[in-house]
Amino acid sequence: MGILLSCAEMNQLVTVRLSTLLAMSRVSNLPSIWSNCLAGWVLCGAHTSLKLLLLLSGVSLLYLGGCFLNDAFDAEQDRRRRPSRPLPSGKISPEWVWRIGFGLLILGVLLLVPCSTLSGVGAVLLVVFILLYNATHQILTASPWILGLCRFWIYFIAGAAGANGLNGWAIYVGLALMIYTAGMGHIARQEHTRGVIPQWPLSLLAAPLILALIMNTGHALLVVLLVAVVFGLWTARSVRNIFLRQVTNPARVAANLLAGIIWLDWLAVVPEAPVWLHFIFPILFGLTKWLQVAGDTLMPESQLSRA
Repeated sequence: MGILLSCAEMNQLVTVRLSTLLAMSRVSNLPSIWSNCLAGWVLCGAHTSLKLLLLLSGVSLLYLGGCFLNDAFDAEQDRRRRPSRPLPSGKISPEWVWRIGFGLLILGVLLLVPCSTLSGVGAVLLVVFILLYNATHQILTASPWILGLCRFWIYFIAGAAGANGLNGWAIYVGLALMIYTAGMGHIARQEHTRGVIPQWPLSLLAAPLILALIMNTGHALLVVLLVAVVFGLWTARSVRNIFLRQVTNPARVAANLLAGIIWLDWLAVVPEAPVWLHFIFPILFGLTKWLQVAGDTLMPESQLSRA
C-alpha cells in the first residue's frame, strides 16, 4: 500500500512539474515561431531538410529560453501582482529557472551556427534582444518594438540559412512583421486597463498587407490577394471591438493577433511556396488556437505580453 501511495505521489509530482514547465514556456506561441522560420527559409531558396531541422530546433530553443528568463526577470513583480505564477508560488526555484533559460539560449545558438555564419550572428543578436526585452519590458514604453525586433531576427536567421543566402525579401517581410508585432505588443500592454483601448496601434497591423500589395504584381498579386483576404478578415475580427471603441479583453485580442502571424507568414511566401507548405500554415494556425485554449488552464494570464 505504501508503494502504491508513493507511486501516486510521484505521478502527481511529475504532473505538477510538467504543467509548471509548460506554463512557463508559453508553448502556444511556438507554431508562429515555426511559421516565421519556414517563411524566411523559403524566401531565401530553402535548403536541405537537415538545415531546416536545425533552424526550427535552434530558434525554438531561443524562444523557450527567453520565456523562462522572462519569468526570472519578472519574479519580484509577480510576487506583488501575480502570486499564483510558478516562481512566486514556489512551484520551481529561481535558480533552476535561470539555469534552464540560459542553458536553452546557449544550446539554441549552438544549433544555429551550422546553418550559416550569418545565422549564427543573427542568433547572438536575437539573444541580445531577448535579454533586453526581458530586462526592460516592465518599465520601457517602447518595449513592444524590442519584441518586434526579436521577430525580425528570426526572419534574418531563417533567411541566412536558405540556399541563396539572406535577401531583400526576408528583410522586408521581417521589418513588416516587426511593425505588426509592435502594434500587437502595444495592445497587450493594456491588459490591466479596464476601458477602451487606444486605436493607434491598429495602424501598425496593416504593415504586412501593405508590403504584400506593393511587392507583388501580375499573376502573383492575384494569388496573394486570396491569402490577404484571410489575413485581413482575421485581423479585423480580432480588433473589431477596439475599432468600434468598445470595452474588450486586450489579452484575448493579442492572442488572436499572435495566431494571425501565421497568416502573415503564409502571405509572405504564397506566390512561390511549394504545394506542401500551403497545407502547413493552416495546420499551424489551428495548432496555435488549440494550444491557446489548452494553455488557459495552465496560465490564465496573458501569454503574449510576457513573452
